[in-house]
Amino acid sequence: MCTLLLAYRAHPRYPLVLLANRDEYYQRPTARASFWEDAPQLFGGRDLLHGGTWLGITTTGRIAALTNYRDPADLVRQGLSRGRLVSGFLKGVEDAEGYLECLRAAAGPFGGYNLVVGTPMRLHCYSSKTDEAVQLEPGIHGLSNRLLNTPWPKVVRGTQALKRALGAGEPDLEELFAILADRTHPPDDQLPDTGVGLELERLLSPIFIESERYGTCSSSVLLVGRDGEARFVERSLEQGRWSEAAVTMDWSAVLNGE
Repeated sequence: MCTLLLAYRAHPRYPLVLLANRDEYYQRPTARASFWEDAPQLFGGRDLLHGGTWLGITTTGRIAALTNYRDPADLVRQGLSRGRLVSGFLKGVEDAEGYLECLRAAAGPFGGYNLVVGTPMRLHCYSSKTDEAVQLEPGIHGLSNRLLNTPWPKVVRGTQALKRALGAGEPDLEELFAILADRTHPPDDQLPDTGVGLELERLLSPIFIESERYGTCSSSVLLVGRDGEARFVERSLEQGRWSEAAVTMDWSAVLNGE
């Protein structure tokens, strides 16, 4: 996952609106979003290379999402797949604070990452680069391959677009997907310098990335209403064609604190 936009307790009828793009090599084997046979409560896509995921939800209202932290040093490190950090929370029963504390104590051999875990009413974001976890404040947040709300052009553009979309009243699914499909390249003088070189910074700068071998492979929207209805829609690239998977869950118990 490389771009994550969240409206967290920022809309009168939707306590959570989550938008996410996963950027990956097109040839990496991936299963589109579905319920997992080995974890029937979990709905999400699956990395078929290592078995984890980048974004998922459960029938009990658990949410987890991951973005990598861009650091050239991580490209030469050998480590475990970060996708198992997402599935580990979704398969477990510990609350977000307990799960993140276990991660910090274990300090496994992972490349840099940011992990968002919790429920629609209580979300936490942990960065392995700072070893700090924060509880999200109500508002609109953006996360790419740096720290939460680092003002990269794609993060600023995405959060502003999400704010406009929600300001119109009822969120429109196609308008939300249009935010994730934004291919705008910012000027060079607005690009971050993460040590990967200007050409790659340009390639990775839009919300939706396209290149010969690497780019945005899936776009997902999660809408959680105050009535407890959670609607998850994923559009994913499979063998050069886009397909859609969707599910609706009842999370009223989570929203009511049961």
